[in-house]
Amino acid sequence: MPLDINIQIEEGEFITIEGQSGAGKTTILRMIAGLLKPEKGKIEVGNNTWVDTESNCFLPSQKRGVGFVFQEYSLFPNMTIMKNLEYALDSKKDIRQVEEVINIMELEALKERFPQMLSGGQKQRVALARAIVRKPKILLLDEPLSALDTRMRIKLQDYILKVHHKLKLTTILVSHDIPEIFKMSDRVIRLDKGKITNTGNATDVFQKNYISGKFRFAGEVLKIEKDDVLSIVNVLIGNNIIKVIASENEVESLSVGDKVMIVSKAFNPLILKIDN
Repeated sequence: MPLDINIQIEEGEFITIEGQSGAGKTTILRMIAGLLKPEKGKIEVGNNTWVDTESNCFLPSQKRGVGFVFQEYSLFPNMTIMKNLEYALDSKKDIRQVEEVINIMELEALKERFPQMLSGGQKQRVALARAIVRKPKILLLDEPLSALDTRMRIKLQDYILKVHHKLKLTTILVSHDIPEIFKMSDRVIRLDKGKITNTGNATDVFQKNYISGKFRFAGEVLKIEKDDVLSIVNVLIGNNIIKVIASENEVESLSVGDKVMIVSKAFNPLILKIDN
């Protein structure tokens, strides 16, 4: 499958690449990281050229300043968490960077443990910490949370956003999870068979025209936008995102991630929380 793309990403953006399996999402990350060389193309970061096949330029991955987090944790089992993080440093003189990342990721209580003593969520938090300990120019995330349960997934999403903003990273995420994409992305790039088919914010990319009428559907709260009098609740129903205008009383008990029932009677939608 030919990969035919042209992407421009602003420094500090959080970009999500979305598409079906085999669309070329991971291939793009691997090319940015220097793990795969394109047959033809160019990759420029700032004023530096990382790849230019016409001039036979190919910057080695270790010189690119990229952090990469995979689905697999890939931690050294014979090293403590602290040693795993120190191993990622260019020099032991940068040990203060490890302490800074441990503080950001709240790993203080875990740093002397070995990977086999950690839960899946804790291991992925360490994998993320190891990727950012060198303060990379670009953070690449290849579906790092797909194997985690919903509660842990939401918690780690918060950690990723915290790191992204605090360290002012440029972050590129590959994800199939629409609530995750909606929550985290500044911009979404939809990929299909190696080509970009749509790009924009999550609402523009995923929201479809919704025909009013009597309906009753279950969904998940993605975002709550509060105004002085009314609020707009963004709800994921299947692969559609709809916006429901709600009163202060209706949203009082709602939070992002809640399961809700949208009920419409005479074009007046009501939003009702579903107790787990």
